[in-house]
Amino acid sequence: MTVPRRRGRPGYDLESLLAVAVEVFNERGYDGTSMEDLSRRLGIAKSAIYHHVASKEELLRLSLDRALDALFAVAGRARALRVPAIERLEYVVRGSVEVLQNQLPHVTLLLRVRGNTDVERAALERRRRFDRYVAELVRQAEKDGEIRPDLSPAVTARLLFGLVNSLVEWYRPGQDGSAASLPDLVCRFAFDGLRIRRD
Repeated sequence: MTVPRRRGRPGYDLESLLAVAVEVFNERGYDGTSMEDLSRRLGIAKSAIYHHVASKEELLRLSLDRALDALFAVAGRARALRVPAIERLEYVVRGSVEVLQNQLPHVTLLLRVRGNTDVERAALERRRRFDRYVAELVRQAEKDGEIRPDLSPAVTARLLFGLVNSLVEWYRPGQDGSAASLPDLVCRFAFDGLRIRRD
């Protein structure tokens, strides 16, 4: 999602404001962050922040939408593929790792929301819709005889995305020379255990 630019104080636009806000939200927690905290981190008055956004909650919504829009774009491309469900599932997992790499602060914030505000509850509902799509792919892949039938589709989907989501706890861009192959590594690790072996 592209954040609309508004005119404001020189040196500050909505994009740079959002980047700092998400950094502070991830450090202190959304509930533990005030607009005063953000103004201190930015070195500007609160009124300068309000020139760009109406509230702290709007910053939260912009960040969560960025992560969710990217994930749903991956799901949309997967739906359009004319390939077996197992390949679409692998595409979604691979694409989700890439989203996490490219939107790490926003995905981290998404994974930490608890549903305390309307914005958080809406984001959690969108996440559930994404999770349901993944579970549908798992069910179809199992029906196709591609995934082990002894695994519950819902549990398999949770395990897959538990693996993907755990990356926010340790992945840091530039600290690992294998970053470009991270989607491949995750898929190899996950799908080698899920696929039925054809020996």
